[in-house]
This record gives sequence, structure tokens and C-alpha cells, in this order.
Amino acid sequence: MITFTVRLKACLPPAIRSLILQRKPNIRHVSGMAGGLRPASVVVLHRSLAPAFEKFCQANSGPLPLLGLRKPDTWSLPALNAVPDPRAGSPRFLKYELGACTGSLTSLEEYTEQLGDMVAFFLDCGFSPEAALEKVGLPTGDSVGHGPVGAYKTTVPCAAMAGFCCPLVVTMRPIPKDKLEKLVQATCSVGNKGQPIHIGDPELLGIKDLSKPDYGDPVACQPGDVPVFWPSQMTSLEAVSSCKTPLAFTSAPGCTVMTNLKDTEAPAGCLTPEGIPEVHRISQDPLHYSMASAPAVRKIRELESIIAVDPGHRGIGHLLCRDELLRASLSLSHARAVLVTTGFPTHFNHQPPEETDGPPGAMALAAFLQALGKPVSMIVDLRAVSLFKNLVEEAVEQGVLKTQIPILTFQGGPAGAAQAFLCKDGDPKSPRFDHLVAIERAGRAADGNYYNARKMNIKHLVDPIDDLFLATQKIPGISSTGVGDGGNELGMGKVKEAVKRHIRNGDVIACDVEADFAVITGVSNWGGYALACVLYILNSCEVHRRYLRKAVGPSRVPGEQNWTQALPSVAKEEKMLGILARHKVRSGVSGIVGMEVDGLPFHGTHAQMIQKLVDVTTVRV
Repeated sequence: MITFTVRLKACLPPAIRSLILQRKPNIRHVSGMAGGLRPASVVVLHRSLAPAFEKFCQANSGPLPLLGLRKPDTWSLPALNAVPDPRAGSPRFLKYELGACTGSLTSLEEYTEQLGDMVAFFLDCGFSPEAALEKVGLPTGDSVGHGPVGAYKTTVPCAAMAGFCCPLVVTMRPIPKDKLEKLVQATCSVGNKGQPIHIGDPELLGIKDLSKPDYGDPVACQPGDVPVFWPSQMTSLEAVSSCKTPLAFTSAPGCTVMTNLKDTEAPAGCLTPEGIPEVHRISQDPLHYSMASAPAVRKIRELESIIAVDPGHRGIGHLLCRDELLRASLSLSHARAVLVTTGFPTHFNHQPPEETDGPPGAMALAAFLQALGKPVSMIVDLRAVSLFKNLVEEAVEQGVLKTQIPILTFQGGPAGAAQAFLCKDGDPKSPRFDHLVAIERAGRAADGNYYNARKMNIKHLVDPIDDLFLATQKIPGISSTGVGDGGNELGMGKVKEAVKRHIRNGDVIACDVEADFAVITGVSNWGGYALACVLYILNSCEVHRRYLRKAVGPSRVPGEQNWTQALPSVAKEEKMLGILARHKVRSGVSGIVGMEVDGLPFHGTHAQMIQKLVDVTTVRV
């Protein structure tokens, strides 16, 4: 892309002035040259709108990185190299009247009188993906036409501010999958402004056709390329249009002025270890990648190894798949609404037949999802609805949960029943939930039955909630996680061959229904605790949080200060086991009613596990 620059009337170094006046390619890179110039786009608004637009930029710093502004009483200052004067220049400007673009201009000279009452804002254009592409040995992704590289309106709203309300605009470059992580690390080396805000399917941003950008010309994609998106300063054009002011001006797409205003971010090459990103695929259909910092990923992997201990000596080490906890949690972090299921009626001769493994982990995960502001529901067997309603009610009274959780049921039905349950009006494009989680939930075996670890068929006690997990495999945009400790739990179909080979009675009891992610743990409750802890780590990670919010809106969210209180704790889980004991729910191995899970006393292995998970989660690195 060729960027055009304003003719500066100040005494700039001759080499710089020559490059500027000749409109040479790569002029955007002169910020590292003598004079310290950097390219900027311009927005010129009436002074009455200036405070609101400044706040709008600060609230949406990703697409609108504000370098500075010039107030009306400083228009005549001669030091134009400090802040350029948009009245005298060669770039094209766009003129807006009442929100509509009414023309393009080569100069603002004829509007000198009106400019006396207007403020000029300068938005940093110093970052371009092309430098990172070159760094990792990729072509620079020139546009198909001769104009600037395309930019696209999204359905992602910027944070509104006093009359300014517009969608985020993004730019895209296609990247070969094997170069993806190196490219992202290269772009992030220049600070936050180089971090992508989306990697994967453009429709997740509301972009229907990459060949039809809203601004500029498209970039050709090759088979196997992954679309990578960054925020675009073209968002400023949408912002100006949204405020419908009588008169405003902006830089035209692909046109910049030059300034030596300083960027407040860390200079290139100063990316801290906490900011080094890792990229992980969390969905194939639709294609979707997520990001987190390297230190956050290390913590999560440590948690995964902690919960993989095998106190029952069942052989679960043979079932482990690396980074399942990481990818499951990244997917959960992106989810808008979550459906959790639990309940393993292993004690079929008792009432209730449930065990103490499962419900505490499910409640712990639900509690943290609530803290994040995510709607969460729970689905259980019809025969157990009364039990779980009581458990939830008492969990709220005891402070384990913040608010009530809807308790749902599903008894199956004709073809399409599962999709009708999961989606509004049965429409797969309108899912009610976009992530399903099963924690110690009885899973259907290959013969259609459900078995406990002793090969006892418990099908008569289990509703076909598995059908919902099977349906997600055909509904793009809904992901699933299974948490298990023996291979017969819902979701463990992903590791069923290992279950058949290495787990006692595995050839019979192995669950045949897959989840997208299979979290293997010594006790399933531990998996629920770990998922809650990882959500804390991810949402405390600036790299991941910026990626989640698409670099728009405040960097801090309401309720963040309550996240630590929402983590699992020994005290809360002791309360939860006390609630289960009052309802005669038994330990899975011993059948004892009381403070025990899977035959292990709570005050010992389980309490130590909770404390260790929380300690690793909250320690500062």
C-alpha cells in the first residue's frame, strides 16, 4: 500500500521532506528515521464534539489509537512538524455533512473559516502487518487492485460515547497456517496495537464476503490460508458518520499525514514475556483460533498436570491428551451462554443414586461463569430435577453460587429434537448455548447402554443428554467439553480406544460419544475446579482479554474485583459436600454419605487439591 503524506511547511531534514513530497512507498516506516516522524490519519470535528470523541477514542483504543489533537486556537502555530496542519497538504480528505460523505478534497484551505472552530485529532497509523509479514518471510499481501488494502465493517460494536456509536472496522491478511504463530508474535512485538483481534472465520465478525471489502481493495487468499484481522483506523470514518454533525473531515482511506507525536506504548522490540502470545485453534467449524500469553499458558499446563494424578490407580494417564484443558477453557472463555450437565447414578440401589463426584465441580464452574457474567444453565435427568433444584437453592443460600441456575431436562424425541432444544426455533444459526460441559456425567456406550465402573447397566436412570452432544457436532458454533476420570463419562468418546485398552472393563463401559475437548482428571470434580481456575487465568491475561473484546471497550470489566472470591475454595466445597450429605448423596467408591468423594476423605486429598489449584492460579509471575 502507498501512503500519501502531507507537505510539511516546517524545517524537516531534507531526506525526509524529499520522501514526503515525492509520495514514496513505505513512507509509513519513516518513524524510525531521522526526525522521528510517524504516519497518522486525521479527524476534524467541531469543538463541541471534541470531548466526546476524545473519550470515544480512549474507550476504543484498538481501532482509534489517539496520538494527539490540535485545538482551534493552535491552528496558526508554525511548528507543523510537531503536529501537522491538515489545511495545507496533498492527501485527499473526505468531507462529511450530517453523517453522509459528500465529497473528497485535496486541501482544506477553502474551509479555513470553519476550521477556526474545529479540533483536529491524529490517530496513529504507525503499525502495518506488512513489516511483520516480511519479518517471517511472507509476501506482503498486496491488494488485488491498486488502492489501499481492504477494510471491512463488522458486527462488533465499539463502546458508544455521547453520540459516537459505530461498528468496528478491521483489516485482514491471509496467513499460511504454519506461519501463524510466528506472524502473530512478530506483529505483537510492536506492542498492543500489533495484536490481532480475530483469527479465523470472517463470519464470526459478521463479514460475509472477503472479496467485497467496505473500503479499499481485497487481498487474495490462497488455499490453506488463515484470515487474520487487525483493527483499522477506518473505524474513525464510521464514527464520524454516526455522529451526524453538520460538517466534519477525515483522511481518505490510504492517506496519512506525518507527525512526530510520541506513541505511549512500549517501543518495538520491548515486548515483555507476559505479552508474548501463543495461538491455539479452538474450533474447526467455524475456524476459530484464540490467544493467550506464554506465562498464562504455562500456568494452565501446570494445572493440567496437577489434576492428572491418579489416586484410584485406574490408569487414566493413558487417556491424557496435551492441552485439552487449555483449549476447552479458551473455547469457554469465548462462549456467550453455557450449558452444564452432571449426574452419574452409580448407586442404582439407593435414593438418590447420584454420587458426590460431579455436582461440586459443576457448581464451582457455574459460579465462576456467573462471575464472568455468562448465562449458565444446568441440564439433568428428569428424575433428579427436584434434587438439583434443592442443591442449587442451598448453594445460593450458602454462598457457593451467586444466583440461581435454571435447571433443564431433555428426554429425547424424534429426529431434530436435540437441535430444536439447543437452537432458537430449531435454527442452527441461532444457538441458545454455544458451549456444553459434562462433568462426571454418565456416557452412552457403543451398545447404547450406560455403565458404571463395575459394568452394571444403569440406562434406566439416565436421560439421553448425550444426544445434545452428538447434535453439536453438526451445528457450527457450538463446542463441547467432557470431564471424566474413568472413561465411561459423557465426552470420553474422544479417547475411547485408549479406554478400551487401558481401563478396567473399558471394552464394555467406554463412552462412545465424543466431546470436542476431553479433560482427563483423577477425580472429575477436580476438572470442574480447574476449568474455573483457568477461566480466571485467561480473563486476567491482558493478551487474551484484549483479543476477547476485539480491542474495543474498557480494558477492565465490571465485577472483575470479585473474580478471586468466585474461585473454588476449601470452605465452599466443604459447604457443597455438606449440602450433598443432607440429601443423602453418596461417595462413588465407598457409598458413604458424608465428607468423601470417590472413596477419599475431603479433608486430605481433595482439600489439598483445591488449595494447590488456587495457589497456582493466583500466584503472580
